[in-house]
Amino acid sequence: MLSKQVLLIAIYLGLAAAQCGPSGAHIQSGTAQCSCSGNHISCDPFQICGVGHTDANVLLTASCTATVTCTNRGGNTVEVKSQPVTVPSRTVNANARNGCVNIPSIQLTEPSNSQFEAAASCPNPNWTKSVKSGSTSCTFSETVTFEGCNTPFTTVQGSCSA
Repeated sequence: MLSKQVLLIAIYLGLAAAQCGPSGAHIQSGTAQCSCSGNHISCDPFQICGVGHTDANVLLTASCTATVTCTNRGGNTVEVKSQPVTVPSRTVNANARNGCVNIPSIQLTEPSNSQFEAAASCPNPNWTKSVKSGSTSCTFSETVTFEGCNTPFTTVQGSCSA
């Protein structure tokens, strides 16, 4: 499970030259931020105004890893790092209304232990796989991109560990 504390959040609010969106677009209320709790990555709702009639797409992606132990019938164990498990992304369309788009809360669930175990290789197929407690780590990214743009207006990136 992911810790309740986000270890890193980097927010880019269109300060880079690559920002794309309506010229008056700005965050009116709420905060573009995400957090980790239990086995979920959750991004908070916020409102962008000054967008005219331009809709936006919200995309949340994550990739997670865990340490898997392999135990043979004699009780010997070895640690192996699972291959990164990509969490199915979530995409939401936010429609403009009265010059604003309401970015909804959006959430992903971390992979199950069986998914991490399936991504790991033990020295022998007779060994038993299990996820080491507290070894789960995920990185995530939430982007808000306006229609007609190739680059995001906002990006929230971070990581969580358990």
